[in-house]
Amino acid sequence: MSSFGVCRETVCIGSERETLLKLKDHLIDPSNRLSSCNASLNPNCCHWYGVLCNNITSHVAELHLTTPPPLYDADVYEESLLEEAYKEYSRRAFSGEINPCLVDLKHLNYLDLSYNLFYDVPIPSFIATMTSLTHLNLSYAGFMGNIPPQIGNLSNLLYLDLSYATNGTIPSQIGNLSNLLYLDLSYAFNGRIPPQIGNLSNLLHLDLRGRYYDEESLFYENVDWLSSLSKLSYLDLSNTWSLGGGMPIPSFLGSMTNLIHLDLFDSGFMGNIPPQIGNLSNLAYLDLSYAANGIIPSEIGNLSNLLYLHLGGDYFVGNDDWLSSLSKLEYLDLGYANLSQSFDFPSIVQALPSLMHLQLSRCTLPPYNQPSFLNISSLVTLDLSFTSHFSTISFVPKWIFGLQKLVSLFLDGNYFKGPIPDGLRNLTLLENLDLQENSFSYIPDWFYSSFLNLKILDLSRNNLQGTISDALGNMTSLVAFDLSSNKLEGPIPTSFGYLCNLRVISLSYLKLNQHIKEILDILSPCIFHGLTTLQFESSQLSGNLPVSLGKLSSLRTLSLSKNQLSGNLPVSIGKLSSVSTLSLYKNQLSGNPFESLRSLSKLSYLDIGYNRFEGVVMENHLINLVSLSILHASENNLTLKVGPNWHPTFQLTSLDMSSWKLGPNFPSWIQSQNKLDYLAMPNTGILDSIPYWFWKTFSQTSFLDLSHNHIHGELGTTLKNPISIPAVDLSANNLRGKLPLLSNRVGFLDLSSNSFSKSMDDFLCKNQEKPMNLEFLNLASNNLSGEMPDCWYIWPYLVDLNLQNNNFVGNIPQSMGSLTELQSLQIRKNLLSGTFPTILRKTKQLILLDIGENNFSGTIPDWVGESFIDMKVLILRSNRFFGHIPIKICDMSLLQVLDLAQNNLTENVPTCFNSLKAMTQMNKSTYPLIYCFPMNGKSILIMETVVSVLLWLKGRGDEYKSFLGLVTSIDLSNNKLVGEIPREITDLNGLLYLNLSHNQLIGHIPQSMGNMESLLSIDFSRNKLSGEIPPTISNLSFLSMLDLSYNNLNGKIPTGTQLQTFDASNFIGNNLCGPPLPINCSSSDKSYDHNGEGSDKHGVKLFFVGMTFGFVVGFWIVVGPLVISRSWRYAYFHFLDHVWFKLQYFF
Repeated sequence: MSSFGVCRETVCIGSERETLLKLKDHLIDPSNRLSSCNASLNPNCCHWYGVLCNNITSHVAELHLTTPPPLYDADVYEESLLEEAYKEYSRRAFSGEINPCLVDLKHLNYLDLSYNLFYDVPIPSFIATMTSLTHLNLSYAGFMGNIPPQIGNLSNLLYLDLSYATNGTIPSQIGNLSNLLYLDLSYAFNGRIPPQIGNLSNLLHLDLRGRYYDEESLFYENVDWLSSLSKLSYLDLSNTWSLGGGMPIPSFLGSMTNLIHLDLFDSGFMGNIPPQIGNLSNLAYLDLSYAANGIIPSEIGNLSNLLYLHLGGDYFVGNDDWLSSLSKLEYLDLGYANLSQSFDFPSIVQALPSLMHLQLSRCTLPPYNQPSFLNISSLVTLDLSFTSHFSTISFVPKWIFGLQKLVSLFLDGNYFKGPIPDGLRNLTLLENLDLQENSFSYIPDWFYSSFLNLKILDLSRNNLQGTISDALGNMTSLVAFDLSSNKLEGPIPTSFGYLCNLRVISLSYLKLNQHIKEILDILSPCIFHGLTTLQFESSQLSGNLPVSLGKLSSLRTLSLSKNQLSGNLPVSIGKLSSVSTLSLYKNQLSGNPFESLRSLSKLSYLDIGYNRFEGVVMENHLINLVSLSILHASENNLTLKVGPNWHPTFQLTSLDMSSWKLGPNFPSWIQSQNKLDYLAMPNTGILDSIPYWFWKTFSQTSFLDLSHNHIHGELGTTLKNPISIPAVDLSANNLRGKLPLLSNRVGFLDLSSNSFSKSMDDFLCKNQEKPMNLEFLNLASNNLSGEMPDCWYIWPYLVDLNLQNNNFVGNIPQSMGSLTELQSLQIRKNLLSGTFPTILRKTKQLILLDIGENNFSGTIPDWVGESFIDMKVLILRSNRFFGHIPIKICDMSLLQVLDLAQNNLTENVPTCFNSLKAMTQMNKSTYPLIYCFPMNGKSILIMETVVSVLLWLKGRGDEYKSFLGLVTSIDLSNNKLVGEIPREITDLNGLLYLNLSHNQLIGHIPQSMGNMESLLSIDFSRNKLSGEIPPTISNLSFLSMLDLSYNNLNGKIPTGTQLQTFDASNFIGNNLCGPPLPINCSSSDKSYDHNGEGSDKHGVKLFFVGMTFGFVVGFWIVVGPLVISRSWRYAYFHFLDHVWFKLQYFF
């Protein structure tokens, strides 16, 4: 029987019954709602589901084939619950096709197909021929494409709803529907709003809302056509934009006095709000947020029927007396508005007797003492989150404590200090309290017994200290509780188990130091059955996951990542039949995880990366994971073993299988995962070429990482079109040939450590008609040669460019000066020449410059210090620069690494090095990583890169990345510097590495060297330094390397905890004595030079005699048998040949 109450005596017409059956046959009905549509069991189609017949003519008059939208009836927002609600909805929604036989229902006047799933199906054009229709609703039905322009023929239409129904443009013919009363085109269209809508003079309801944050949303050239719609009671133009660049809100809107609802939120208007808006006396709803700016006109106070007022954005509230006239106002939102001059605002708000909801999020409030009491008896919601004036005070305003009817209070993001204030205990009706992102330090005892109705409590990201109180068990009404990111220590109390209504628990980033089994035992008595979210990320949990975990039957989200959990996953975890999100990332779990996870059919997000999992994953382990869309399982010891024709039952959007064993063949099953947006399979043992289908299958992917494999071949053989994936990492493979071409979608490309060869002219310059959006390019360690192409102006958004370790020759091209966004440039180890590249003077955002190991010559220009004020790492080593070190280098106050080694620099070490403030303790960086981040980029994918660079420290070259931001170093070695070591350099008490070796420095080592308390390494060897080693050097307790060899130093080596542990070779070539040298400093053994300073010459002779004797004996022990025995000689030299062969293979 129809659900619309059809009269029993009405019998349907046979031909229309046949039409309905044909319509049913083409629909997919997963929940069998159309089971009543059966001619043999129920021949009267007027009693069928969704069918309504005319009581007099018996013709089918109405078809109601809508699906009720997903309902979300929960106390706490949770994404997994929303997903579950949508999945339940999709199990009921119709899909398939709309049979053209629908036009045979000649008397149909009502058609509703809303909220169904006709994905990728265009709106049937034949609907435009059904001229009997007066009501047409295709909203949220999944249709795609344009509205057929013939829709203008439906002249009898009174109601048309196409919201979320398509993605095309609005046809101008819609203006022919002159009888239309209701038109909803929201969220459905892009392109121009046709002014012909102005012909619809009978319209009462017009909704043209655009898509949020969509540049292709609806736009208008002007809105003059609106003036013809004088009958409108509902108008929504939110999220549209003006083609002309912004015009003021038209004053004629003030004459549309029938308006009850007006929404111009973010609609592209600009300028002041027209005072004529105050003429709309019937208005109940007004939203002008981000639609204008300036002072809010007092005429808005004339809107005496207003219930809802939203004026968020760049508004200035001066005289706010107009607010007191809005006596019916229930909802007021002034988010982001400037109220700094609205000194009477609290008392004005007090005069609004009906006000229930007050939203002042991110407002600028007046900087004066707040009143201690406000009588706003009707207020149930108050949002004061992230208000800016509160940055000058550290306490919660006292007037809040008098709002005794408050149900929801949001004070997050204000950095209030001290204990949670006592005044909050007056708000006994609170159900939702958000205090996150403050600096509260203590929860008072009264807090746990004052809020008997509290359901949602967020105390995360504060400064709460101590332990979690046992009194927490008194808050039995809690449904959601978040205590994450505080300084609380110790276990959760057993009273936590009394909170039987809890559905969401988040206790991440605490120092619980507790066994996971103990926590689950506390939760098990009454919380287990209803718990939906359990988050204990990075909370110092340990132990094996217990069997009792499987009893959390309602659990949808489980996050235990970044702990010290160990052992195998229990089999009982497979009983979590509702779980959709599971994160076990970064623990010490072992075994084969899919043995336990194989039955989780609702699991959509799985992150088990960075554990100790091992074993072989087979097809049968994965067959039931049908809902899986995100799989992150990197850095384990897992092997995937599937057949060549395996087709996974899941469809992934994100996959990270880093360090799995997937090779040697390229995994063919990945071709079925054509919805992937993120694909990472580095270090997976692939020893194959990239197949021909790969690039087409993943052309819409956003991120691709196949690095550190053995992928070979030329990309050109399988890549028929330019690469279009926004981020691509193919580094550390065996790819060869020419560099691939790129589309304008690519923002990140890493092809380093391959064998690409020849010139890069085609890659950089060919077929580029407009600027490219690439921001990060790494071509290091290839076989690229020739001169660098001179067309860098095509790549203006480059932020990070790495061309090191190739065979480029010649000068740096002039066009590289157009790279004004560049933050990191590495061209180390090429054959480049010329003077210091003056074109880099324009690249003022550089934080890293490495041009080392080339053939650059000339002087280092003074402008380096003027232009590179953001420089953190400057490496010019192993070139042929000469002249003095420019004083202007000291202007680079952010400089952390300065490497000028192995040049021909002369004159003195600058005395201004103490201006390098980043090398002092007070200003030294505490961030281990140095990032490059595009400030003005155009790439589809917003990314940042972590800077990595080769540094020569302690005599060895190593790649630094993970803690480069903590390194401070000065290396001026292997030059021709003269003069003394400047005392000022010892002010750099944050410096870690100092190398002045192989120069011609004279004088004493500064006595204040002991001030450089952070030093790890000092190398002053092979200079002409004299005098004694300053005793303060023994204060350098972190020193792990000290080389003072081959100078003219004399006297006793200072005694300290470090110095005597260094090798004697670090002190030879001087006139020094004492440990670690085998030269005694006792007076009886001393002889003195002409300056009267002692030296133990006998000890030195004895040392060298012993060393010579040891060398001779050791030499003949090795060589003697080789001379005597021929077989030993053959074996020995065969071994050397074998070692040499291996070295050639690796290097």
